[in-house]
Amino acid sequence: MAPRFAPKEPVTLNEPKDQKFTPSELQKYDGVQHPSIYVAVKGIVFDVTRNAKVYGPGGSYAIFAGKDGSHGLAKSSLKSEHAISTTEGLQPNELAVLDDWFSYFSQRYDIMGTLVQDESARI
Repeated sequence: MAPRFAPKEPVTLNEPKDQKFTPSELQKYDGVQHPSIYVAVKGIVFDVTRNAKVYGPGGSYAIFAGKDGSHGLAKSSLKSEHAISTTEGLQPNELAVLDDWFSYFSQRYDIMGTLVQDESARI
């Protein structure tokens, strides 16, 4: 049986990278400032450029480009105030939704690294 949220078409993923991104560095990968589009989920940075129609400028999920959108994904919200990394205050059912999103991203997009909160954590 296929894993939950498995892509309909096989996706070949590259080996995960371990680059560290601060929020301000990640913000550049929004499809405007930089041609690549990255979205973080649960602190893991994914390259979603292959789906630029969805995550790029004007796309339905563009609010998450260059950000960790964990909170908004968990809440199934596209409000800009929810496009944040915190999982504080989320209900168990919302955390389960976030886990589903993480599974979805993990099966489709290359991992570029992790999100760190400040420059000193990059070492």
